[in-house]
Amino acid sequence: MTGAPTDGTTEGAPRTVLDARDVSRALTRISHELLERNRVVDDLVLLGLQTRGVPLARRIAARIAAVEGVDVPVGELDVTMYRDDLRSQPTRASHRTEIPAGGIDGKVVVLVDDVLFSGRTIRAALDAVADLGRPSAVRLAVLVDRGHRELPIRADHVGKNLPSARSERVSVRVAEVDGADEVSIS
Repeated sequence: MTGAPTDGTTEGAPRTVLDARDVSRALTRISHELLERNRVVDDLVLLGLQTRGVPLARRIAARIAAVEGVDVPVGELDVTMYRDDLRSQPTRASHRTEIPAGGIDGKVVVLVDDVLFSGRTIRAALDAVADLGRPSAVRLAVLVDRGHRELPIRADHVGKNLPSARSERVSVRVAEVDGADEVSIS
């Protein structure tokens, strides 16, 4: 035996851990958790981190609107210029940052991202948020938490905890960007 996987996949081939239905369920659960924790949704602002966090934030807002009948403002946050790895990876494409009308001062800001790994992207997002205003609280919602934190950052709302080796790659695909909803690991 060479240690080949017994689940029908080939070694190193991507393995789907969340399909479209799983992603939908995870986002619904996160939406309900946000409602339970924030009984007054009027003070809630969702900021999706570019790129895949933006459509995830929009979907969460749509689910909240369906339940509460209230439109939660959604913005887009680009953390490129706040990253601590610009020297080692200087050729990153910038995206736009768009804060909803009314700003974030005094609001509960929920950062929405696809994968939480080292925590460095979220640290950059916190720096960006600090430059944009003074929210009453900042929370974090992620579709996948894969562990391996390098900074003391923890998600408040998680779609799926996915233990992984550092050498493994977790890929999130969302329909709005990639044409399909899926989380795979290879």
